[in-house]
Amino acid sequence: MEEIEFNHTLPIQLRFNDVDKFGHVNNTVYFSFYDLGKTEYFASVCPEVDWEKDGIVVVHIEANFLSQIYGSDHIAVQTAVTEIGTKSFHLVQRVIDTKTTEVKCTCTSVMVAFDITEHTSKPLTDEWIEAICKFEGKDLRKKKLG
Repeated sequence: MEEIEFNHTLPIQLRFNDVDKFGHVNNTVYFSFYDLGKTEYFASVCPEVDWEKDGIVVVHIEANFLSQIYGSDHIAVQTAVTEIGTKSFHLVQRVIDTKTTEVKCTCTSVMVAFDITEHTSKPLTDEWIEAICKFEGKDLRKKKLG
């Protein structure tokens, strides 16, 4: 797997209720960190999106928990788009300790553009694709075979 450059980093403030009785952040909470990272990524990369009509839904998500996060840790979630299709794109995210840069957890997901009024998937707009490719600094469109 090629080295991924993360151009988007969002510091996360840990809350009292993020920590369970074992003193570490519960694994279910990591997904809320990833949701925050996705939300902020698209708010900054594609600011003209009309979220009343256009949506992005998760169709696949997978996480690898590498190291515990404690309530006193300083963390951030990093987000990158790694591939873009006609209706979907792949995201890679990770939670890091901002003081040590240790990777605490990694996450891969497949997202699909969604028409909120019609309740169906839809093609990604050229504006979204161009904005994401520009932000990531490379053409991420899947190459068509044949």
